[in-house]
Formats: sequence, C-alpha cells, structure tokens
Amino acid sequence: MRICSLLPSATEIAFALGLGDQVVAVSHECDYPPETSNRPVLTKSAIHQKIHRSLEVDREVEQRGGDIYEIDEKLLEKLTPDLILTQELCHVCAVSYTRVKEAARVLDADAKIVSLEPTNLEEIVDNILLVGRMTGKQGEAEKLAAQMVQRINRVREKTQTVQNKPRVFFMEWLQPPWAGGHWIPQMVDYAGGVEGLGRFGKPSHRIEWDKVIEYKPEIIVLSPCGFDANQVMEEAHVLASYEEWDKIPAFQSSRIYAVNASAYFSRSGPRVVDGLEILAHIIHPELFPENPHPEAVKTVPKRMIRA
Repeated sequence: MRICSLLPSATEIAFALGLGDQVVAVSHECDYPPETSNRPVLTKSAIHQKIHRSLEVDREVEQRGGDIYEIDEKLLEKLTPDLILTQELCHVCAVSYTRVKEAARVLDADAKIVSLEPTNLEEIVDNILLVGRMTGKQGEAEKLAAQMVQRINRVREKTQTVQNKPRVFFMEWLQPPWAGGHWIPQMVDYAGGVEGLGRFGKPSHRIEWDKVIEYKPEIIVLSPCGFDANQVMEEAHVLASYEEWDKIPAFQSSRIYAVNASAYFSRSGPRVVDGLEILAHIIHPELFPENPHPEAVKTVPKRMIRA
C-alpha cells in the first residue's frame, strides 16, 4: 500500500503501526519520527516564513480566512497513493479534507481519502484502530490501543479520589489568548484538575483576558499549537502585555509552565498519552513525582511576565 499522510498525528500513527515503509509522502509539518525527513513533502504553508510571533501568525490566519496550506498536486499525481490520511477537525492545524479532495481529483477512483476527526482521547484510540483496519495492521493497532488505554486508566485511577482539583488554564495560544478544546479539558480532568475555560469536545477558542482573571487559575499551562517548550519560552515575554497578574494564583505561586505542545498535546496521535502523564505530573506532583519527559516542561519565571 502507498500512503500519503497529510497530518502529523496520522504520520505518527502509521509509523507506530509499522507502516513507515509504505508512507510515500508527508506534510511539511510531519517531523516525528525522524525518518519522516526522508519522505517527499506534499504541502507547504502560505504564511510568510519570517512570521513567527503569535500575534502576527494569528493576524495572517485571520486575513486568509484560515486557508493557509497548499498541496503539490503534480507530486500527488506522480506518487499515485492508495490511501490519503487527512483531517477536517482544524483548518489551521493541517490541510483540510476539502482541499485534499479537490487535489485528489487527478487520482485513480480507487484511491481512498480518510479524514481523522477525533474530539476526545477515546476517539484518538479509535482512529488508531481505524488506520490499523484499513492497512492490514489490525493486530498492531489493537496492541497499541490497549497500551494507550492502560496508561490512560492508570492516571485516572490515581486521581479519581483526589480532594484537591486545582483550576487549570490550558492556554493554546499566547497572543491573543486562546483556551484549549477537544481532548484538552478531558486530559486536565483525567490528570486531576479542572479546566473551566476550555470546551471539551469543541474547538479551541479565543478568550478575553478578563475571563482568565475572573477564573483565577491555580495552574497555567502554555501550549501554543505547533510550539515546543523552548519556542514557548522565547515568546513568553508577550504575557507581560496582560494586566492584573497579581490577582492570578498561578502567578503568585509560580505555577506557570511552558510545554511541548507539538509533540504531546496538539496532535491526536499515540504521544498524547505522554502528554496526559506530563500533565498529571504538573498538576499533582505528589502523586506523579516522575516527569516522563523533563525536556518537555519548563517553569516560566515571574520576571518574564512582569519585567
């Protein structure tokens, strides 16, 4: 089978199921596992390469109406894939199903386009099983799914009876501020916290800073989509533009953290369970003293926010 994966999480799923040698092309954002760098790239971003700051990216996306990806149709035709993995969930995260369908008009009618649309952790596991069934890797998919469910349940069991469930603000964009959606509030819940600003099963959304102050989060997790922890730290100074930090418990107790969103939170692939375990360590270090990925979490010092 010849597979084109236009979604980073789908690429991770394919490689995790032992399908790496059948992946003939990926998207420009597919960077894990490292072997993906050897595959032809089918997409590119229309956003200017020099734009990196959160506010500038947000403005560019808004000006383009969210349509920010292009597909190399000639290369797609040349590769003659049997299966194309894409998504409709977020037009900003990856090339849309509609755009892929338009580009795939040059392909043989037998080519299948599968859109992966998980909105919670259980559906992420279901997507893995789906890819396994479609590619003859059902056994491998069932094994991986079982391992993921076991790890998820291990976290849930530890936090089920905790009395203290801190208020968490999972900040999915720094400027302007966005609250996390889809599986993020569920992850916070499973990890023993409360995400009162995010919308479980719904897309992330822009939020007024007054709402954050009113919510008084005890923990803030900075996880802008597509950023790793180091990139978040480089831009954390933009938080100084927001007022009344002294009223926010997370600031008072220095519980503001930058995380690797790209690897462990924003992608609906196998490593989202690592994200859950990281989140459990952040929220309840007394129950989860070991951070499975120390490099993925950095504490944001007060001086960066209030210079």
